[in-house]
Amino acid sequence: MNGFQNADGKSILIMMVKRIQENKAYLGEVDGLIGDGDHGMNMNKGFSLFGTRHAEEELSFTEGLDALGTILFSEIGGSMGPIYGTIFMDMASAGEGYETIGVTELRTMLEAGLAGLQEIVEAKVGDKTLVDTLSPAVDALRKAEETQQDMKVALEDMKAAAAAGRDSTKDMVAKYGRSSRLGERSRGVLDAGATSCCIILTAMADAMEALL
Repeated sequence: MNGFQNADGKSILIMMVKRIQENKAYLGEVDGLIGDGDHGMNMNKGFSLFGTRHAEEELSFTEGLDALGTILFSEIGGSMGPIYGTIFMDMASAGEGYETIGVTELRTMLEAGLAGLQEIVEAKVGDKTLVDTLSPAVDALRKAEETQQDMKVALEDMKAAAAAGRDSTKDMVAKYGRSSRLGERSRGVLDAGATSCCIILTAMADAMEALL
């Protein structure tokens, strides 16, 4: 099957919440190496709020993204709340008319999220941010779309691209955020945002595959 029903997509959000909760301590450790160490706590707060608040509601994938994005944008601290809030709300806006979400639709949604992010943060690939994870994931979906790959293959390619992008940040010097003050000393450590973005995209893909 080359897509899943948008209306059935709440399970994707639940998987994203679960993976962030499971990685709260790890994200805190990664962030603590060159940041202030609160990334895991803040992400866990926002995702858990969504999980609790909307536990009993029937939500489509895009409705869930919008609800999660709204919580992250307005209710959690740090810079990452508005960043992820923007990504998810722009993804939701781009996909709200979709009944079925396949490779093209997912690429369109993630591309909209990336574009929204780059309107508020000037970061590009190579600057040691979550752009280093998200942009390659979009590129992988675009390539899968062009070559008319089955969605399951496309999702596996997206996960691999996201992981490679995350890993690439280890050898970069931070250009943005608190870690940018460290200069060369920021090299040798993964970027926390790139790490959480990989966790989110992998959870998203795993849950989507279960719906195919």
